[in-house]
Amino acid sequence: MHILVTGAAGKTGQAVVRALAERGTAVPHALVRRPEQMETARQAGAALVTVGDMLDTAVWPTITQNVEAIYHICPNMHPAEVEIGRLAIAAAQANGVRHFVYHSVLHPQVEEMPHHWHKLRVEEMLFASGLSFTILQPAAYMQNVLVGWQNMAAEGVYRVPYPVATPFTLVDLADVAAAAARVLTEPGHEGAIYELVGPEMVTPLEMAMMMTEVMGREVTAVAQPLDEWQSQAESAGLNPYAVATLRQMFAYYARHGFCGNGNVLRWLLDREPATFRQYIQHQRS
Repeated sequence: MHILVTGAAGKTGQAVVRALAERGTAVPHALVRRPEQMETARQAGAALVTVGDMLDTAVWPTITQNVEAIYHICPNMHPAEVEIGRLAIAAAQANGVRHFVYHSVLHPQVEEMPHHWHKLRVEEMLFASGLSFTILQPAAYMQNVLVGWQNMAAEGVYRVPYPVATPFTLVDLADVAAAAARVLTEPGHEGAIYELVGPEMVTPLEMAMMMTEVMGREVTAVAQPLDEWQSQAESAGLNPYAVATLRQMFAYYARHGFCGNGNVLRWLLDREPATFRQYIQHQRS
């Protein structure tokens, strides 16, 4: 089974390619943005790797030939997500792709978070496309904690740009990838929209307590002012669109948290999804 995974050099794309390769019933074809990313995709398990820009209209007719299914991941915080989605859907229609699986996000209905709202527009296009589709809507990843892992280990501080009592139902990316591989390689998921959510509600404060226990040193959760976060993000080279979009997302988190229900993922995995403590223990081992 020939399956195209777009955005395959990112952490989500690598995880999905790896899960497909481990499943052993698919031939993962990876689309990456730059030549130096080809080896990363191959190491994840891609049998075929193509280099191309998702906004290049010439790329899509080629990469969707002889493809049975597509797992479409748009680059994170991309301002042209809707246009990229349009190109991907049109190519799938033109080349008779049997199944289009879209990597969306939990609660795309929230207009206050622009990148969520853009994903909803792509979902809307899928409804009208005539394609057999499945939409996956993952919660925020547990892996996002790794961004500050070195600082936590060195300083014992877990900084977040929202209150430390903000509730989340984080999901392990490995569980998301396992669910994606199942949806891509077995029948019966056509027309479904699946929320992929972890099994528990946790706050940064509770996460810090768990990290303290697992890491063997005290970790304190600290709320970082948004302006301070923005200065650091800009210094690190984050583009203005991503900075503005993330600010809006963090402000939304501060007001409402970001939570869903883990029942669907539990069903897709045929087991309990990983807890945050289990994820941290795995990172520590």
